[in-house]
Amino acid sequence: MTRTFKNMLCHLIAVAIFIAPFQTSQAGMIGTQQAASITTSADADRSVVINFLQRSQTVSEFQSLGLDAEAATSRVAAMSDGEVSALAGKINAVPAGGDGLVVLILVVFIIWYFAFRR
Repeated sequence: MTRTFKNMLCHLIAVAIFIAPFQTSQAGMIGTQQAASITTSADADRSVVINFLQRSQTVSEFQSLGLDAEAATSRVAAMSDGEVSALAGKINAVPAGGDGLVVLILVVFIIWYFAFRR
C-alpha cells in the first residue's frame, strides 16, 4: 500500500473512532395512539399474508405441493406479529414478474464495470 493511502485510512479510522461513542439513543414511553397504530399495522400485515394465501394461484401451488391452504392459514394465525410483518414485507417487496431480468442485467453490468475498468 502506498503511504498516502495508509495515511488516509488511518485518518478515516480515527474519525470513525471519535464519532462512534457519541451516537445517542433514546428510550421513552409510547402513547396509547402509537400502541394502537402498532396493533393496526400488525392486523393489516396479517390480512396481506392471508389474502396472498387465499389467491387461486397460491392455493393451486399448495395443492400441487401436497399442502392444505387451510393449514397454511391456521399457521399464519399462530405466527407472532413480527414474523407476519416480515413475511408481509417480503410479499410486498417481491416484483410481480419480469423485473428479475432487469435486476440481473444491472448486477452483471455493475460487476463488469468495476472488475474490468482501468
